[in-house]
Amino acid sequence: MPPPAVLYVEGPRDRDVLEGWARGASAALARAVRDNAVILGGRQLGRAAAHFATAAAARPGLRGLCILDRDNIEEATSAAGELEVFTWSRRHIESYLLVPGAIQRALRLPEHDGRVQRLLRQHLPTTAPESALRELDAKRLLGASGPLARALGRPLALGRVARAMRPDELHADVAGLLERLREVLLAPEATVTLATAFRRS
Repeated sequence: MPPPAVLYVEGPRDRDVLEGWARGASAALARAVRDNAVILGGRQLGRAAAHFATAAAARPGLRGLCILDRDNIEEATSAAGELEVFTWSRRHIESYLLVPGAIQRALRLPEHDGRVQRLLRQHLPTTAPESALRELDAKRLLGASGPLARALGRPLALGRVARAMRPDELHADVAGLLERLREVLLAPEATVTLATAFRRS
């Protein structure tokens, strides 16, 4: 029988975004993301690896996946041990939410409202978009007090934006990670949450 699994994420917004994307794949996958997510409180691979090593020693066969922003930080993953590490090719997970239609649907704006399109045109690169998006500070752009929230008069619920994305709007990085999450988390025993033990450590 496949072993249980644990998913490490940097923060609650990352978990909400992953859960939103997963909901588009299946309700079961969304539940598994929510139930098995452990919040690291930042880009802390060492902390995740240490927690996973302790948990895996007590539960042979435990699988772990740690999802990290790239953040222009070069960090050796050799210290991760048996913990699998996924690092986004773009700087932040938020970079994959810069889809005008999804933001508009998440905000329940009428189709003729062109504010989101105009705002994104002001802040997103028009040439070499993928290479530029790899360096863009999307965390600031989509933040609660960022330029989009200020211009629209309200913060963006990023999990809702992720849920509003259609399959053809998902970047290949996101589609590939969802497939990996399905393989890791949707095993019969992969419903055990280790978050409580982690928060106490």
